[in-house]
Amino acid sequence: MAYKMIQVGTGGHGRAWCQESLPPNIKDGLVEVVAAVDINPEALNNAKEFLGLRAGQCYTDIHQAFDENPADFCTIVVPPHCHEQVVDVALAYDMHILSEKPIADTLNASVRIANKVKKAGKKMGVTMSHRFDQDKTTLREQLRSGRHGRLNYLMCRFTCDCRKFASWGRFRHEIPDPLMVEGSVHHLDILADLAGAQCETIYAQTWNPPWGEFAGDSQALVTMHFGNDTRAFYEGAKTNAIGLNCWSQEYIRAECEQATLILSHRHLERFPYDSGQQNRTAREGQGQAIPLLEQPKWANTWLVEKFVQWLDDGPPMATNVEDNLQSVALIFGAIESSRTGQSVKVQDLLNAARREVEAT
Repeated sequence: MAYKMIQVGTGGHGRAWCQESLPPNIKDGLVEVVAAVDINPEALNNAKEFLGLRAGQCYTDIHQAFDENPADFCTIVVPPHCHEQVVDVALAYDMHILSEKPIADTLNASVRIANKVKKAGKKMGVTMSHRFDQDKTTLREQLRSGRHGRLNYLMCRFTCDCRKFASWGRFRHEIPDPLMVEGSVHHLDILADLAGAQCETIYAQTWNPPWGEFAGDSQALVTMHFGNDTRAFYEGAKTNAIGLNCWSQEYIRAECEQATLILSHRHLERFPYDSGQQNRTAREGQGQAIPLLEQPKWANTWLVEKFVQWLDDGPPMATNVEDNLQSVALIFGAIESSRTGQSVKVQDLLNAARREVEAT
């Protein structure tokens, strides 16, 4: 039997949920969308068009929607500073939760949400969609296989031209730290996942150039050190002259003991080490192509299915809210590092936030 759900947020990225992420899972009989909520009445047209909801199933008042439509869980696809408010409503109605990243707009709020969900005995997943895209999943499988020896370090490049106001969605140009909170949250999460260990220290420089029409920092250079001694370096940019590796086209290089793996523009290739030759050189495109894994669903569409399987008493999502605190700690660790000019011990930062929340 399909789980009944309410979609909270149908504008902006919520449109993609209505159009792409939910319909395959509705077709498979995993979910039934019984209502949709958005403060903008026009955005609710996405729920009507792509989910087939009637006007009476679309609401601008979340309490009315939840009152009139009993459901098993809700999704949260609204700006991060609104997440905790929606979580509180969902838990008051005894619902499970599937939320867009990040958990919240601050580390303390993220910890509070995780604590509230645990206390309520409910399940909450966070959709780190890019980690579960086809190309990154293939790279993760290659690194986990052991075929390329031990992982030494990772490089990631994400660069875009979104310098003009509202070119990356209006609210992202108005909030503090837009790159970290709305962009790098995916990429640092991917790097930690590929590294296969918790991040121990992070050092970051973030800034906004004079031509970037952002209220907060839109550029970043970040260095990470993980518990298994893997290192990673990240270049993130939203105000470059042109996008070389923008969304879903990121460049990731994994330097392993027996091979160099390069993922760029959704093409994965391998350059094996040859002990019989020294000082070899090559260019991208000259490696051994590695086919991407194939399956019916990827990214958020796959994560909705994983969440339903968890509700069916399957294994917890890898991005359950408690584990996903690590991802949020990376972002706010990088922000603190940039502001202080010092490296940040990520686990100490997260534990300090836990103590602060417990003390209030």
